[in-house]
Amino acid sequence: MATTACFIIVSRNDIPIYEAEVGSAAKREDAAQLHQFILHAALDIVQDLAWTTSAMYLKAVDRFNDLVVSAYVTAETHTRLMLLHDSRNDDGIKSFFQEVHELYIKTLLNPTYLPGSRITSSHFDTKVRALARKYL
Repeated sequence: MATTACFIIVSRNDIPIYEAEVGSAAKREDAAQLHQFILHAALDIVQDLAWTTSAMYLKAVDRFNDLVVSAYVTAETHTRLMLLHDSRNDDGIKSFFQEVHELYIKTLLNPTYLPGSRITSSHFDTKVRALARKYL
């Protein structure tokens, strides 16, 4: 598993709908805010790249010191799945994104979920963290 990893799902309207610190590094007080800042700063880059390619997995889109931002854009809703990490496991990251995308689609199919609202399901959170342990 990556020692530093922060995962976020951002709606088409640039509103974060899910966030999770999934790394195993020791937590600093300002780490969560720094990770959010880096991920949100990369949103414009992801937006530009999403219109220049038909691929959903955009690989590494931005870097900050030793941290890398990888992104995945869903075709149906243009929702951005973004991961801040310090590992070089491209295959694992791609598999992680694909499986989280499947979970996200299942969440969208839930009649009680309003698309674009925050994902508060503990089941979703548990599954994402398990996938992070498996692939990152």
